[in-house]
Amino acid sequence: MKFLSGKSLALLAILSLLIIGLTFGQESKLSLIKVDGKYFKNEKGEKLIFRGFNISDPDKLQKSGHWSKSYFEMAKSWGANTIRIPVHPSAWRSRGQENYMALLDNAVKWATELGLYVIIDWHSIGNLRTEKFQSANYNTTLKETQDFWSLISKHFKGNHTAAFYEIFNEPTTSNNKLGTCTWKEWKDISENIIKIILNNNPEAIPLVAGFDWAYDLSPVATDPINIPGICYVSHPYPEKRSQPWEPKWEKDFGFAADKYPVFATEFGFALPDEKGYEMPCRADEVYGKLITDYFDKKGISWMVWDFDPDWGPTMFKDWNYTPTRQGTFFKALLKKYSLK
Repeated sequence: MKFLSGKSLALLAILSLLIIGLTFGQESKLSLIKVDGKYFKNEKGEKLIFRGFNISDPDKLQKSGHWSKSYFEMAKSWGANTIRIPVHPSAWRSRGQENYMALLDNAVKWATELGLYVIIDWHSIGNLRTEKFQSANYNTTLKETQDFWSLISKHFKGNHTAAFYEIFNEPTTSNNKLGTCTWKEWKDISENIIKIILNNNPEAIPLVAGFDWAYDLSPVATDPINIPGICYVSHPYPEKRSQPWEPKWEKDFGFAADKYPVFATEFGFALPDEKGYEMPCRADEVYGKLITDYFDKKGISWMVWDFDPDWGPTMFKDWNYTPTRQGTFFKALLKKYSLK
């Protein structure tokens, strides 16, 4: 037997480690997602649609003992390819940045291992211009919002799993009860936040919602965001408009999908005996089919609210993951997509 020299053995060992590293890297690292016109595309140039669930705030899940990889595994088993993580400003402050970032690191690690993409959502509701909000848990400031995105965009730079940054959950003046804000003013605020994000992480995809609790994108038709590579958000819950829905969806947000990526990052329905049966969620599977058929026609990605038994409209009734009516509907629908 001919033995290799020490130098040859060393080179062979280095080569083996490089091969192993490349193999594991390819298996564990998700593809970079980019905006190309109205499409999301991966590094191969393939068009992608993202579908999945909102989870509850990691702070809430950790306190209740349900913050674990198995929770993410269950979302994956129900057919999700993406999850949306709502970060409430009050939880961000009370837990502290370092401790909360540890939760987000867990989420992104688990999602990467399971092949799930992530939306990080600054989950406030109200008027960021006047700094007046719907309730205390949504209270924030423009500075805190900018600082949050500065930290997130630096921390997750180069991480393809945390692909989407939803800069503000639901902008609303609440019929001017929270003060006034024009589209131009909201657009200026949004563009400044987006510039902070992209300066730190040029690969991030910022998500921008319209007014009326993130439903109405009609101003985009004449005055879009002046930064390329972004995505627009709508939350088309059933009672945002009366039936017939589709012509109103087209006018209010769907038209934007003809030119830009659009992401319905919240929607869902609840029955009278279920949590969430309140404005604007009262509907059934008829709405579920109509809205998802419309998303398919327009190429709109979507996230159902909520993969949790407490925050309605819920996907399941208890921590045995017993599906609600909407949970049964969307679980079956996502299974059909996976078989295509």
